[in-house]
Amino acid sequence: MANQYFDNTPDLEHEIKKFDFTLRKHNLNFISDSGVFSRQTIDYGSRVLIEAIDFQNIPEGNILDVGCGYGPIGLALAKEQKNRKVTMVDVNLRALDLAKKNAVNNDIENVDIFESDVYKNVGQKYALVVSNPPVRAGKSVVTAILEESKNYLEPQGELWIVLQKKQGAPSAKKLMNQTFGNVEIVTRAKGYYVLKSKLI
Repeated sequence: MANQYFDNTPDLEHEIKKFDFTLRKHNLNFISDSGVFSRQTIDYGSRVLIEAIDFQNIPEGNILDVGCGYGPIGLALAKEQKNRKVTMVDVNLRALDLAKKNAVNNDIENVDIFESDVYKNVGQKYALVVSNPPVRAGKSVVTAILEESKNYLEPQGELWIVLQKKQGAPSAKKLMNQTFGNVEIVTRAKGYYVLKSKLI
């Protein structure tokens, strides 16, 4: 069976890929590798989520990127929001190593990048939790990211996620509404939904 991006297989053969991408008006350069999600370029769902996030009503405070991969979401937000610390977590050690290198290569210092299975090693609360959930890891992982986020948000803090309609966006919307008592479809694009809920 082929290794999946949500597996922890740091001994997988390397296929280094380097590319540039403009996110939130910042030109960033990335290194990716085999064994990580969307190694060729930033996946469309992450791009839609990154560009959709609106900080106007998000309180002051830090950001958590759950399932950060090699870092596009967390690093793009950290580059722009220099007054906020961005915590980036994943189970994939290779992805985390790449995320750390990508932070250094883009002169991004307001990040904390470490291994965590969903929120297991996360010990604080955030103004914003963001995720492009690893759908292939299974419904239980996606459910945990959505439901447990409530325990890691500051009052008035927000959860923002992106999911394809065919990969469970409607059921995620229902679950977020059950968990938070509110949910909003921020953007729809090519079958992707960006959803947000606020901790009231």
